[in-house]
Amino acid sequence: MNKAGSRASRYWLGGAALVVTAVVFVVPFIFILFMAIKDRKQSSLLDFSLPTSNNLISNIVEVIKSRDYMLVTAFINSTILTVASVAGMVVLGAMVAFVRQRRYSRWNRLVDLLVLSGLIIPPAVVPTIWVLQKLGIFRTLPGLILIEIAFGLSFTILLFQAFISTIPKELDEAAILDGAGPFRLFFRVIFPLLKSVVVTVIVVQSVFVFNDFVNPLYFLPGDDNATVQLTLFNFKSQFTTEWNLLFTDILLITVPMLVLFIFFNRKIVEGMTAGAVKG
Repeated sequence: MNKAGSRASRYWLGGAALVVTAVVFVVPFIFILFMAIKDRKQSSLLDFSLPTSNNLISNIVEVIKSRDYMLVTAFINSTILTVASVAGMVVLGAMVAFVRQRRYSRWNRLVDLLVLSGLIIPPAVVPTIWVLQKLGIFRTLPGLILIEIAFGLSFTILLFQAFISTIPKELDEAAILDGAGPFRLFFRVIFPLLKSVVVTVIVVQSVFVFNDFVNPLYFLPGDDNATVQLTLFNFKSQFTTEWNLLFTDILLITVPMLVLFIFFNRKIVEGMTAGAVKG
């Protein structure tokens, strides 16, 4: 009787979790889709109602053509930013995690403190802008790429470090006996074993960087440097807002990362839990 009761309670909890998930994630997406299908007059009501006409294609065309195809430029900028930033996070994060996990010194606690500080301490915008200006990379894509790498590196290092701790050190010793140097040991032996964590980092950080709004706003101002999130300003002004075009833009921005997340969802879970069972 107790087992039956506990099983029933688990079913109820599972059902409640699904309902909450649907309310929090699915319902807002449906609202975005409905608003993107509506015309300007119906979308101005901002209500959760079925569209009276299908204007999705025309809205998409208008959004793409807006401000001399600014969305196309923004997608190119965001793609370059995401690919370069995530590649830097993967390579640098894995290398730092490998050295931190394999080499023990008096600096380990300081390094751990710095890594955790990157997760806890909020970024200082004005000093960072001053540093970028002194380096001559403010308002440039390379400067923003460095910012994204710096802000995402702590989380990446922790993920890689947890997984590398499960790799036997005997593998390193065997490679060294075969004549492998530090770089060959890492890139030929260790790095190929990090596939599950690499996929996790790529997907999670790609979603974060591609959807980043604050950093491009502060560190990459200007219409020519616009990223996809900043194109939302195209349809909202002080006095009027074209809600149908605004939500169409949101839909176009959301779909690529949503598809990426859905396809690699299982890999993300595997990478997150890879280093959690070390005994």
